[in-house]
Amino acid sequence: MPHIPQSPTTAVPLAPFLPALKAALLPSPDYDVTRWLYVPNTYSDYRYILGTRGQNPLICIGINPSTAAPDALDPTLQSAQRIALANGYDSFLMFNVYAQRATRPDDMEKNCNPTLHAQNLEAFQYLISLSPNPAIWAAWGNIIDKRPYLKECLRDFAQSAQSQNAHWFTAGPPLKSGHPHHPLYLRKDTPLLPFDITAYLAR
Repeated sequence: MPHIPQSPTTAVPLAPFLPALKAALLPSPDYDVTRWLYVPNTYSDYRYILGTRGQNPLICIGINPSTAAPDALDPTLQSAQRIALANGYDSFLMFNVYAQRATRPDDMEKNCNPTLHAQNLEAFQYLISLSPNPAIWAAWGNIIDKRPYLKECLRDFAQSAQSQNAHWFTAGPPLKSGHPHHPLYLRKDTPLLPFDITAYLAR
């Protein structure tokens, strides 16, 4: 079933990232926490992180979450995991420019919820702290054009990543629009190529 938001996220009780992370690190009856990182650790109207645990993770940045959960990846995350493994990473961590769940990007809320964005930024800062030189895969496609606030949110993540000496990649060359490819429909052996996030944001 698709996830269709029933209300703006300002009307949804939001778990702050750090308490949600603490809960996600505890044993769960629903999935293996030694294999999965899932924050929050129950299905809700938003999601900060979903991915697998490893020593050499690839952080994949999409636009917004859909219905995926541990042991129930959707086609986009299945593709992201395959490409991460094929490029030599032992795990992948799915993050999104905006944390609101919506299977159709057109259903995302019209205005950015600054509280949700602030908590999502904390989630990103946690992810890039896991590696000395974080590897970030830009994977949002043309969907970033759906809402004006998405690129502004991305600027905050790029600034944080710069402070951690992160390396940015695309899967294959960018689209004609200049946006990086979305993972869906990419071959599993698609190579990761360097991506200049500063030049991209300056366009």
